[in-house]
Amino acid sequence: MSKFKAVVFDWAGTMIDFGSFAPMGVFVEAFKRFGINATIAEARAPMGAPKRAHIKAMLMAPRLSAEWARAHGAAPTEADIDRVYEVFVPMNEEVVADYATLVPGAAEMVADLRARGLRIGSTTGYTRSIMERVFPLAAAQGYAPDNCVCADDLPEGRPGPLQMYQTFIDLQVYPPNAVIKVDDTEPGIAEGVAAGCVTVGVALSGNHVGLTPEELAALSAPEVAALRTRATDTLRTAGAYHVIDTVADLPALLDTLEQDPYHA
Repeated sequence: MSKFKAVVFDWAGTMIDFGSFAPMGVFVEAFKRFGINATIAEARAPMGAPKRAHIKAMLMAPRLSAEWARAHGAAPTEADIDRVYEVFVPMNEEVVADYATLVPGAAEMVADLRARGLRIGSTTGYTRSIMERVFPLAAAQGYAPDNCVCADDLPEGRPGPLQMYQTFIDLQVYPPNAVIKVDDTEPGIAEGVAAGCVTVGVALSGNHVGLTPEELAALSAPEVAALRTRATDTLRTAGAYHVIDTVADLPALLDTLEQDPYHA
């Protein structure tokens, strides 16, 4: 019998949307609607946070804040964040289905975990209206977790622990160190740390590499190694106990964690 009771996964960049592309163009386009030219790098920087908090982080960053002030005659306010958010959500709802493909090996990995008797949970920085577009597409590919706590389900999202606390209730699992949290972003890892879970980062499928499987396969081994190292360092700094390339590698890691959950 496993010493763990559940594994809780992020969605984009972890279980679906290899490279975490769905929100990127939408953030850029949403800001463009307000006369602001945001870059993909600026859009990726706060990834993993609830989407309103993500927009706030972008808008309050020095360069974009200055751009907003030049375009609108005043520094951005909370009302301005709401305006961008109101544009962003329906745009993301429209495109997210195009980026709902499971990460290779994800369905097989989940089957392995279920065979071990583990519950499968999920949290996300997406709103529920966005995730409603994703659920049936993921299920058709063999992934239907036992719950999903979305960014707007609770008063506070990542990097705090409330979405994980709700997941403990939904799945009826405890203590926290019997739960593994898997994510590709700093806020998602911080969420697991804050809740007291064993945290696992995914490096190559996530936001910090930001490449498709085909683009990644076209790189040389040293190039991939450099990307892996950069992403791993970032995720470990955020609090990840372990870092794997993609969720397909989780069963092998779990075999090790059954012996020592905090083994590096």
